[in-house]
Amino acid sequence: MRFLSRNRRALFTFALGAVCYPAIELIWRGRTHWSMALTGGACLLAIGRMNGRLRGRGGWPGRCALGSLIITSFELSVGLVVNRCLKWNVWDYSRVPGNLLGQICPRFCLYWFLLNIPLLGVCRHLGY
Repeated sequence: MRFLSRNRRALFTFALGAVCYPAIELIWRGRTHWSMALTGGACLLAIGRMNGRLRGRGGWPGRCALGSLIITSFELSVGLVVNRCLKWNVWDYSRVPGNLLGQICPRFCLYWFLLNIPLLGVCRHLGY
């Protein structure tokens, strides 16, 4: 994918995240919401750029931790808007131990860390 221009690579990366993130949700919980497509696109784009900037530094555990932080931050931000402000009730982690405002929780932070392991390879393939 290194042959793509920077803008086309960014658009492709966003589109890939916008398809994969809701697909993961559909597999995991049987439903999703259009806002998750936007969130997934933004997350993969941010993770790709982070990986590109840290290439050759930090090792994979550090990049996975940063990727998990990126996804968790987007999840909290989007959750505060769509769930708390707009009352769309897209998800609710309030029954999960350690949750923050029902929008994020430690268990999913771990899942995001694990998801970042294959994402490192995806980002490398995309030219980040």
